Amino acid sequence: MSFRLDPVTGPGMSNAATTEEGKKANSSTHECGCHCGYIKFSVTLSPPLPEYEVVNCNCSACIRFGYLLIYPEAADVKWHNDGRSRCASYEFNTKAKSQLFCPKCGASLGIDFRDVFKPQKYGISARTIYGVNLDELNLKKFDGINMVKPTGDLAGHYWDEEKGEMK
Repeated sequence: MSFRLDPVTGPGMSNAATTEEGKKANSSTHECGCHCGYIKFSVTLSPPLPEYEVVNCNCSACIRFGYLLIYPEAADVKWHNDGRSRCASYEFNTKAKSQLFCPKCGASLGIDFRDVFKPQKYGISARTIYGVNLDELNLKKFDGINMVKPTGDLAGHYWDEEKGEMK
């Protein structure tokens, strides 16, 4: 089992179930949410969490937001009580994806990749899973600071829409 970053389908697992029937048999569903409970959702993972490679990325966003990411397809994330529309978002750099947060308690929830990958995916922070034991996660280090374009630490920089350049 290994983590891959495919430019078309996005991040994923190389041994993930490919059929709907195989996906259901080899999956796990988890209740998730922010710290205060304002945003709640469930996520179904294939393979199940104990086998899933959770990405520990060193890019500027993942480091500062405390992300340990899982990458379900959008169809495998069920937002409760209109939770997705309750999320606050932050966009930087190319503004092609939204960092999701709770507007009440500030908890980092993950990333909405919107149209970046087909099918659409989320990068959900494993820290949002209720009852998760971080010591039991199968962590995979990913060198996002050098592998994801544009490379480098983007903290403290912003994209100037008028000039089309990073400031």
